[in-house]
Amino acid sequence: MRYTSANEYYRSLFGQKIYRLALDAGCTCPNRDGTLGYGGCIFCSGSGSGEFAADRNLPIKEQLLQAKEKVAAKCGSGRYIAYFQNFSNTYGDEDVLKQKYEEAISDPEVVGISIATRPDAISEKMYGILEELSEKTHVWVELGLQTIHEKTAVWMRRGYELSVFDEAVRRLAGISGHLGVIVHVIMDLPGENEEMMLQTIGHLNELPVHGIKIANLNILKDTDLAGIYQKEPFPLMEMEEYIGLLEKIIRRLRPDIVVYRMTGDGAKRTLIAPLWVANKRLVRNSIEASFRLHDVQQGTDYIAERT
Repeated sequence: MRYTSANEYYRSLFGQKIYRLALDAGCTCPNRDGTLGYGGCIFCSGSGSGEFAADRNLPIKEQLLQAKEKVAAKCGSGRYIAYFQNFSNTYGDEDVLKQKYEEAISDPEVVGISIATRPDAISEKMYGILEELSEKTHVWVELGLQTIHEKTAVWMRRGYELSVFDEAVRRLAGISGHLGVIVHVIMDLPGENEEMMLQTIGHLNELPVHGIKIANLNILKDTDLAGIYQKEPFPLMEMEEYIGLLEKIIRRLRPDIVVYRMTGDGAKRTLIAPLWVANKRLVRNSIEASFRLHDVQQGTDYIAERT
């Protein structure tokens, strides 16, 4: 089953393993500050999906040092991607954000920058800033789509229509420098069947998308979704079922799209369900074993995810 993992992609680009350092730009989100709504998307935690980010009260240079210390046991000294992870990291004063981006890439060990945001939170000025950045270093813009289906998007309080996402992807992909678009999708959303999930993948195949992060639905403490789940629990995929879905996704995914993630990765201390996600080693090994087994049965090639 041929696909390119993030680790393989980084090695082909930089010649070595690269670690991502989670940073906090001090942003909020239009879905939290009242512009579109309050509380964020229904599954979003109070940290804005940035449970592993550095302390937002620190300058970016100090956040980088803090983040490097966290991964030092794994990699010692190395080269890194500065990852502005939580909330919407293009949403705010553009000049202030530009300064933070520049501070991050000024670190000689930082080889690129990844910026997580919403497609409706990129101003005209910010498009220009991203283009400038992409002429200096490698830039990845991560957009949270989750699903192409409008009914589900309304349920999750996403706050923008699919056409907004499509336009942002095309504009970002058209930037002349080194910029790639990574899309976040969530499988096993309530009300969606397998066909609907695969339709989301099919839609991305038609867009100039560089990479994808695939996650199963994680229910985290202190989210609106947790309150709903605890009052009226709904079924979630077991690990074997989810891995079967992943195989279908990878087989359908356009071959040049880099697979950055295959499961949810919420912090154990906040995870309510499904609990099997917390055993990352078991999940990773089970995915690799299943992919290898089924490709051997079909006589095709297997490339393990090496992350």
